Amino acid sequence: MSVADLVPLLPTWQAHVLAFLVGGSYVGSLYVSQNARLTYESENAVDQAKERVRRRDDPDVIRARLTAVTASTVLSCVVLCGVVYAMLDGPSKSDALSVTAELLGLRGLHGTLLPCLIAPVLYAGPLYVSYLSESLLPWQHFWGIDTLIPNRGQNGAVLQAIRNYVAAPITEEVAFRACILAVYGMSGSSRNKMIFLSPLWFGIAHVHHGWEVYTRLGRTTFAAQQAAFSVVFQTMYTTLFGFHCAFLFLRTGSLLPPMASHVFCNIMGLPDVSDAIARFPRRKLHIIAAHLLGILGYIYVLRSWTAGIHGVYWPAL
Repeated sequence: MSVADLVPLLPTWQAHVLAFLVGGSYVGSLYVSQNARLTYESENAVDQAKERVRRRDDPDVIRARLTAVTASTVLSCVVLCGVVYAMLDGPSKSDALSVTAELLGLRGLHGTLLPCLIAPVLYAGPLYVSYLSESLLPWQHFWGIDTLIPNRGQNGAVLQAIRNYVAAPITEEVAFRACILAVYGMSGSSRNKMIFLSPLWFGIAHVHHGWEVYTRLGRTTFAAQQAAFSVVFQTMYTTLFGFHCAFLFLRTGSLLPPMASHVFCNIMGLPDVSDAIARFPRRKLHIIAAHLLGILGYIYVLRSWTAGIHGVYWPAL
């Protein structure tokens, strides 16, 4: 089936409302439970005594937030299924679950291996730097679990890894990719609009981190400046990342490639060419060349490695 088979189409304003509810419930769930809210040191000893300091990486905070976003994501999927059920006609209403699964990209793994490898192509430069650091390949000196969990012995380190490499990629891709793209797909939005506009919800959803930065740094003028910089920077790169994942999701009709990209990018972090050159000055030209080749390779494989895979959002012509 094609998403165009769902008629009548969802009005665009309803798609916007549903997208807002998906993103809003995800972010809002982080603040519903007191255990999930962050608190920092206060200059007032009385206020500090009233409430225990809770930071983002505290085990109790991580557990509470994982529970909250999981519940929010499941609720978004249930609501999407309800919308699909309302849009289907007559006997076809019984297919609401299977249609919802198709819209969410919960399809087979056939043809999705190469799309999962597109992000590593883009990261050719950082991967080369990891090789120089002797942490990329199993036989290198610093390769091992400590690369993923550097502070394994500290309290909550494993929970942080679960959050960063498992829970966040799954819940964020289901909510901000699958659910939001599904409602826009059902509204008849063009693929270009879905690729370049829907990730704005993902970028905006990270704005709340600015308040955390502002509070953590003491709510001063300097804190406000740092929070503003953090918001702009994080919104930009999460939106750019959203373009990539939205394209993969629509092109393949599967949630696996964007989810794999999310995990990989969380493991690798943001590339830092200047730091890499400072660490390995004799390999400066090699490092620059590897980063440029990664960008050129990404542009080439983005379409070629997703060709021939057709799903509900990108049917065969």
